[in-house]
Amino acid sequence: MTPTVTFVVPCYKLAHLLPECIDSILSQTYRDFEILIMDDCSPDDTAEVARSFADPRVKHIRNEPNLGHLRNYNKGIGIARGEYIWLISADDRIRTPQALERYVRMMEENPNIGFVCCPAVEMRNGGETGLARYSVLAERDTVFKGHDFLKSLLYANVVVASSGMVRRVCYEEHGTFPLDLPYAGDWYLWLLFALHYDVGYVAEPMVNYRGHELSMTNRLMNRDIRILVRDWLAVLWPIKHQAEQARYRTIATKCEKALAYQYARFLTSLNHLQYQMDVRELDESVSQFARDPREAASVRARVYVSVGDIKFGGNEFVEADNFYKRGLGENPFILTAWVKRLLLHMGDFGIRIRDRRKTLRNARESDLLAKIQEHERAKSGIALKEI
Repeated sequence: MTPTVTFVVPCYKLAHLLPECIDSILSQTYRDFEILIMDDCSPDDTAEVARSFADPRVKHIRNEPNLGHLRNYNKGIGIARGEYIWLISADDRIRTPQALERYVRMMEENPNIGFVCCPAVEMRNGGETGLARYSVLAERDTVFKGHDFLKSLLYANVVVASSGMVRRVCYEEHGTFPLDLPYAGDWYLWLLFALHYDVGYVAEPMVNYRGHELSMTNRLMNRDIRILVRDWLAVLWPIKHQAEQARYRTIATKCEKALAYQYARFLTSLNHLQYQMDVRELDESVSQFARDPREAASVRARVYVSVGDIKFGGNEFVEADNFYKRGLGENPFILTAWVKRLLLHMGDFGIRIRDRRKTLRNARESDLLAKIQEHERAKSGIALKEI
């Protein structure tokens, strides 16, 4: 009999944490599921641990040889039989026995939902340490319109990977994890699915996200921080292109603005990854992803104007003017850049006017930056605030 839900549990060198994850699934009040333990040729005793569960719903699939984490995810998704697929790493766990029941109910009551997610509580050294506040999106259970949810995702991945249960048709129609995004593949998929479907949100924190030295993010960061930065930037380009192809022009424009802001943060070190991009790297990145010179110029123009805004906020007025000028050199039709340059050239009077306008946006921009930076701190292994 085909199960309603498939849990895909990738496991590599995590046999010591696997029982906690599997037990949290087996304790669910909703019982119609299967569990696929995707053992990626792990050198520890994952196989023995997997065989220890006396439940026919638990299946052990071992890869020979090692596939790598993305191919392992995709293999599990490909052999899953459930209508809904919940991918949860072996080092994470579900916090409450009612989680799956509530997820399935929300899916079945709202057929336009592509995936359901919830906030997460971080774990370290066997205990809960704090709420991942960037994952808190509403005070109560909510069904978000897909495009509204997508806008909140453009600046930071607010969905904890292990909290997401996806309708199978999303993978079938739009694809699985792209192999060229080792760090941000889940972020890309949340954006892609939200482009085409609504999103369900359960307000109660129902999963634990475990931070430790063996986590996938930490392994990538230890290898090369540029992988993370490259993914952070690369993930938005295909979403922009797909929005344009689907004639979602407003979403495409917002994607371009988000891209510009992300590039500007890395050009000015307005991030917690201890990485700064230079203009040469900017040009190489934009040239790599832009489909034509016109798109490249448009993105670079927005990047330079965004850098100008950051410089202005830091009272670096000469630098701000130089970047506004550079942006207008790429695209002379950015009216706001002309206005900002005019205000700068009006001296103290113009700066005071700009400061007043900036004050009106400060609360929103501060909240946005705080959410981005908390996400970066969490992914960088920096402890979250205690509950």
